[in-house]
Amino acid sequence: MQPYAQEFRRYKRMLEEAVAQLDDEALFTRLGPGENAVADLWKHLSGNLRSRFTNFLSEDGEKPWREREAEFDASGASRSELEHAWREAWAIVEREALALGEADRTRRVTIRGVGFSVEEALARSLAHLAYHVGQIVLLGRHLKGPAWRFLTIPPGQSARYNQNPDKERG
Repeated sequence: MQPYAQEFRRYKRMLEEAVAQLDDEALFTRLGPGENAVADLWKHLSGNLRSRFTNFLSEDGEKPWREREAEFDASGASRSELEHAWREAWAIVEREALALGEADRTRRVTIRGVGFSVEEALARSLAHLAYHVGQIVLLGRHLKGPAWRFLTIPPGQSARYNQNPDKERG
């Protein structure tokens, strides 16, 4: 299960490096009506991960206490509250999912009443995480402008990067 753990942690780090570049105004900026701010997406990911991985092997991943719709409105929250929710969610992910072994790969879990193997559930969650982290990075880059520090290979740096592809190791 190590490849899943490595990728989850890579996207965790990418999100954290993206939000660290944004001041509070940018963090809560919506580009238009009905759009999500970086803070909204961050709050949603924390809620999603907390729900999916709390008692991962024994309870449905969509918890009755989860308020998904409210996750997309971080107005009224502070950066420190968002950071706290993120740390709590990741502690659960580390304990419940990323510590699983190869023998757990085919165990069954449920999400919204639908059965999945552990591997399928991890792949789904990783894809969801990557999708929203990509949105966060795009929004962050737009909001920060030329001062944005690239989290992957900067434009024009592919050949140089390929000489020492350290970011591929997660």
